[in-house]
Amino acid sequence: MEPELIEITVTVPHPPAAVWAIVGSPHLYPRFVRGITSCEPVSEVIGRGARYRYRAGDEGEAEIFVHRRDEHLAWSGRQHRMSVVLRPTSGGCAITVLLTLLDGRSPAVPRIRQRILDAVAAISDHLGGVPGPDSLPPRPSKREFARILVKAGVLTPAQPTGTLRQLRSVGRWGSTLAGGYEAVARRAPESLALCDERSERSFGELDDRTTRLAAVLKRHDITEGSRVLLMCRNHNAMVEAMIACSKLGADVALMNTGLALGQVAEFALRHGSQLVLADAEFAALGRQLPAGIPQLWTWPPGDGWHGTTIEDLIEAEPAARIAPPGRPGRLVVLTSGTSGPPKGARRPTPHSVADAAAVLSEIPLRASEPILVAAPLFHTWGLAALQLGMALRAGLVLPRRFDPEATLSMIERQRCTALFAVPTMLRRLLDLPERTRARYDLSSLRVVASSGAGLPGRLGEEFMDAFGDILYNLYGSTEVSWAAIAGPGDLRAARGTAGRPPIGTAIRVLDRAGTPVPPGTTGRLYVGNRLLFDGYTDGEQLDVRDGLMDTGDRGYVDANGLLFVQGREDEMIVSGGENVAPAPVEEVLLALPEVREAAVVGVRDPKYGQRLAAYLVLVPGARLDADTVRSHVRERLARFAVPRDVVFVDELPRNATGKVVKRALRRNYHW
Repeated sequence: MEPELIEITVTVPHPPAAVWAIVGSPHLYPRFVRGITSCEPVSEVIGRGARYRYRAGDEGEAEIFVHRRDEHLAWSGRQHRMSVVLRPTSGGCAITVLLTLLDGRSPAVPRIRQRILDAVAAISDHLGGVPGPDSLPPRPSKREFARILVKAGVLTPAQPTGTLRQLRSVGRWGSTLAGGYEAVARRAPESLALCDERSERSFGELDDRTTRLAAVLKRHDITEGSRVLLMCRNHNAMVEAMIACSKLGADVALMNTGLALGQVAEFALRHGSQLVLADAEFAALGRQLPAGIPQLWTWPPGDGWHGTTIEDLIEAEPAARIAPPGRPGRLVVLTSGTSGPPKGARRPTPHSVADAAAVLSEIPLRASEPILVAAPLFHTWGLAALQLGMALRAGLVLPRRFDPEATLSMIERQRCTALFAVPTMLRRLLDLPERTRARYDLSSLRVVASSGAGLPGRLGEEFMDAFGDILYNLYGSTEVSWAAIAGPGDLRAARGTAGRPPIGTAIRVLDRAGTPVPPGTTGRLYVGNRLLFDGYTDGEQLDVRDGLMDTGDRGYVDANGLLFVQGREDEMIVSGGENVAPAPVEEVLLALPEVREAAVVGVRDPKYGQRLAAYLVLVPGARLDADTVRSHVRERLARFAVPRDVVFVDELPRNATGKVVKRALRRNYHW
């Protein structure tokens, strides 16, 4: 067939040099051209002869054969040729795009032509500082939420009025842990609810046991509005304690088990905790608390220990009934503490089971299928797994400590269909020898849901290559719950993307004045959904604009609607007057096959104010030198993004959810 030629000329009010800053940088094309989801250099050459791997539906490679600065760029791919010519005009610049489709006439030609026109308009708006759209997506209807919940099996199929009635019906306890688990106990009392290394509980048993435990807690003066501190690893008793407190209307603060006991004691005093429920391994916490705060143990430390646990107290307590509290108890989750001391964040009580629809619209979890929760329950992501599992009537498999091979064994034994994890856990699963992974039957596993820290693009691809295209990454925070979800197709198409906002969620990228940024521009991320947090326990609030909350992160949305997070606002590095986001530099470093992990921070510099320091963990047995690292970055990013310091370390300091604690890097590793 004859090649198809598309020719477009558009004049924009910007000089050729400004337009060239984008046209001459193919790695920026996804920000402006719909359909191109990634474009990455794969050669060490800059300019003419440079090769790029791109995705525009299918993956391909293209080589630049004309590269005249501010004038002309042309490249050749397997199925197309593209030429962009820039000519100065009295009003700015005439842009002529010639695109030759080598596979002949395509029915997509009108669509491609429109995408070129849209891309030129986006580039012009970007250069002119024209704000992007200021409108928010329409609020989904209850029927839309209902359709998602019916598909997942949360609701039973019914006529529209019947389905809406199911949405509203959450029992006498409301949309709390107490209400959700009591409702499931009435519907499926014999089904598996919880499983850890010591015991299994059905939903009926769980309802009875948590009512007994609530009676025990009442004798310790825990009632509506009381404050309880919980310091546990993942296990059945932790969930039972949370449900029992919910039945009483008590507020529960979930402590990070990686914190120093002094920090926990300080928070307990600030929080006004009246009771501590903790695993016995943290018994030393009692010595740092006033004598008037009693402690109950949720898990014994090992064989030979003869103390009383809540297991003993539940067994000794007669069966009872309990009336719902006047107001629901609150859950308090600690922030990650990567950029400062952890703060208590009050999680809202879900409005209804419909709140689960946002996540279920993008992650194909199904009712009554077991979920292995490796992410800590004290973290927002582990807590999300608990709440989703409750809505789905799913049995939760709870390993107390994460062990990669034991995790595969539990998935096989319990026939788990989903795994909730954090990225460092995925890395450890990949580090298992292939012959070890092959010993386990993982055919039941349909979903691996990752969150809690950034998912490096290469890690996502390697994981899917090993385990299949079953990986889903959720970007969110303690404060905004969820913001965006990337499925396997997104992660394959656009390395490092955070995905798209799910149903009922809105994202805006704003500048410092609160105005939407121009197309393709990095700004501050604001998120709105049904479960924004209720504020910090110290009274501090976050900025909210038009119902959307400041995440503290910076990022951009590309032409395909995909979100890319480039790091915390307080992690931005200003070197010689240039702003550098650490995430793009880290992604480039991780493209080196010798690099296993990477972190980039800003350190003080007497000349530039700050300079970039890269901390690298190498693949075992690999060798790499600093000059090679700097050269690799220089060929792919701007000169001010090249790290002046390259430090090779055995491991990166991380918190319990796998986030790199960058302030510890500056303190511990930099000279």
